[in-house]
Amino acid sequence: MADGRFLVIRLGSLGDIVHTLPAAAALRDSFPEARIHWVVERKWAPLLEGNPDLSRVIALDRDSWAALASCVRKIRAARYTCAIDFQGLYKSALLGFLSGARQRVGFDRRMAREAAAAFFYTHRAFPTSRHKVDHNLALAEMAGAQPGAYRFPVRVPAEAEVEMAQRLASTGLSEFFVVSPGGGWRSKCWPAERYAELCRELERRHGWRAVVNFGPRETELAEAVCRGAAPARAVLLPTDVPQLMALLARASLVVAGDTGPLHLAVALGTPVVGLYGPTDPTRNGPFSTAEVVVRNAQTNETTYKRGSEYSAAMLSISVEQVVAAVERRLGMA
Repeated sequence: MADGRFLVIRLGSLGDIVHTLPAAAALRDSFPEARIHWVVERKWAPLLEGNPDLSRVIALDRDSWAALASCVRKIRAARYTCAIDFQGLYKSALLGFLSGARQRVGFDRRMAREAAAAFFYTHRAFPTSRHKVDHNLALAEMAGAQPGAYRFPVRVPAEAEVEMAQRLASTGLSEFFVVSPGGGWRSKCWPAERYAELCRELERRHGWRAVVNFGPRETELAEAVCRGAAPARAVLLPTDVPQLMALLARASLVVAGDTGPLHLAVALGTPVVGLYGPTDPTRNGPFSTAEVVVRNAQTNETTYKRGSEYSAAMLSISVEQVVAAVERRLGMA
């Protein structure tokens, strides 16, 4: 399929996009001359800028029907031979169908996030591997790609790199670690007061200062971490996606739950300590054997339920456990 024309569909979110990068890399390695386009929500497009495995990034604006119609016109004009839906939602499967591609690959209804999405595929995969990265690679292989080395070609935009260097210098930060207390559903988050205690303890032991990363609607949570961390000098640092990339690339370490910033940090080569409870790290964990995961959950606590309260599995993780994991990851234990 040297003249293949592939449409990769993974609209969001941060961690899921990172976990799809090796599948796009496998397509490029298998079909060096192919056109490989990726349609993604505009807010996440910076993650794909400069990616050598892609011929084009199509940014989707979801704010209006006119923007959606414009996107559909673009993908229909490209005349793709194969559309691969890595998202498994009705809307993503419909985009693949509307692309006009004869071959449309996606997950079997038992694995798709919305079972009805599978109706729009011509080829359906039911991977038996554990990690989400390997699930995505199974779709690429169904489209004809051959398995190869895992690759996460994330490039920090130069402008964001310069801007982040200036912002860090203005706060007096040179070496720092990042904590990311958010995470979508509270049941897979660690409490703000424990992140605060972690910041205090690491500064007391090692003199390390913390930067608290937060996303939309997480300002109050991040502020609570900073207040609770006193007298440690934690810094609240709002970022957009390019700035987040630059921040994580400069960090000495990232501590977070099962969140997009954690997976992005791994892709950037930054050391990570992951805190896990209701989600299974063998499926959703850091995709690197070097990283350290802290998890006390029993088998029956692996639920993936989007709970609005802290889960018992996350509450069972102590600050002492996380400090020990940080020191182990940095070769100090």
